[in-house]
Amino acid sequence: MGVASTTVRAVNGLTARWAGASEKGTAFSAAGVWPLLAHLADGAEGAARAELTEALGLPIGQAKAAARELLAAMGTMGGLDTALGLWTKRTLQLRQEWEACLPADAHGVLTGDPVADRQALDAWTVKRTGGLIERMPVTLTEDTEMVLASALTLRTKWLSPFDETELETAYEPWATEPRLGLRRCSAVLDRVGVADTPGGYVTELKVLGNNALDVHLLLGEEGMKPGQVLGAGVDILAGRRSVVPGPRLPYGNVGPGLWVEKVRCTRPEPPSLDVTTVAYDMKASHDLLKLHRLFGLTTARDSTRGHFPGISAFPLAIGSAEQNTMARFGALGFEAASVTAFGAVAAGGPPDLRYVTTSISAAFDRPFGFLALHRHTRLVLTAGWITDPLPYPRYDEEDWR
Repeated sequence: MGVASTTVRAVNGLTARWAGASEKGTAFSAAGVWPLLAHLADGAEGAARAELTEALGLPIGQAKAAARELLAAMGTMGGLDTALGLWTKRTLQLRQEWEACLPADAHGVLTGDPVADRQALDAWTVKRTGGLIERMPVTLTEDTEMVLASALTLRTKWLSPFDETELETAYEPWATEPRLGLRRCSAVLDRVGVADTPGGYVTELKVLGNNALDVHLLLGEEGMKPGQVLGAGVDILAGRRSVVPGPRLPYGNVGPGLWVEKVRCTRPEPPSLDVTTVAYDMKASHDLLKLHRLFGLTTARDSTRGHFPGISAFPLAIGSAEQNTMARFGALGFEAASVTAFGAVAAGGPPDLRYVTTSISAAFDRPFGFLALHRHTRLVLTAGWITDPLPYPRYDEEDWR
């Protein structure tokens, strides 16, 4: 089962807008938020419905079906696990039409005991993310009537692994403490390319996974903001920005961190792409209500009245909306997970070199962005901005005994 191109554009559009609101190192998953917004919008009315519709980027009727298709399609993608969960108080009666749009086994119960409910929600989180995330990001109070959550976990191994090395960089914040660098060399030049964007040039490197889950690394010109760089990456995926691939690049410093050289050698040699990047292991937490306009939650936060009559006749408002995300990029592969939860509350030069070959060097040795995506649909599953790579491990003499 595939994902409609309109849905991919809508989800990736939310990714780009979220990136535009980020100014520091982070990781996030719009693909984990979008289906929940669609289900909330389906049950909303008035201004809350209009705002959620704008955030979704699709009409409500289309978004409702797209959310179901998106979750089903992601469930068939190799290396990707997704889940949706709903918990309500026993006294909250849901509209049958709304509940019928959720997976049959998604509905659980909130007992009203904050400790027991917290343990149950955290256990679901651990199970659905394989332990990558341990706590569901939701605020439970005595007024919490419903929790709607999603979990997304992806894992891939590189088709061509990296070698670990100590990073050499002139970027001072990373040079002051040795960082864990990753390096590999290949003859496939079209894995790298350069795009000309309104904010400046962006170098894109595709790191392919063995199950059609890939990570695209994005390095912009110095001074470009995360939103500009990651937004350019989304535009590239959508075909709105063209990329000049490695084999067509001229010689010289042709893009951020990118050098193309003519190398003389004593015998015929294939062209080469030498890549240097960094290992990272990051966690991020997001309070979506702080970005309520971005997610269409401005009116839905108002607990003086209800906004979701299509969910329940009982007046409901959004009391909390949060996401926990992790991303880990290493020599052998990549893994990421996110859990998103909405809590609804009661309202209220050498000699004799006869041959020539091309050598491309790509160095991601200062802050850069990444998009983890499904290769065939180009759906972005996780995105982020790297500012703090892993330190290079130092071993004491006793470690070798």
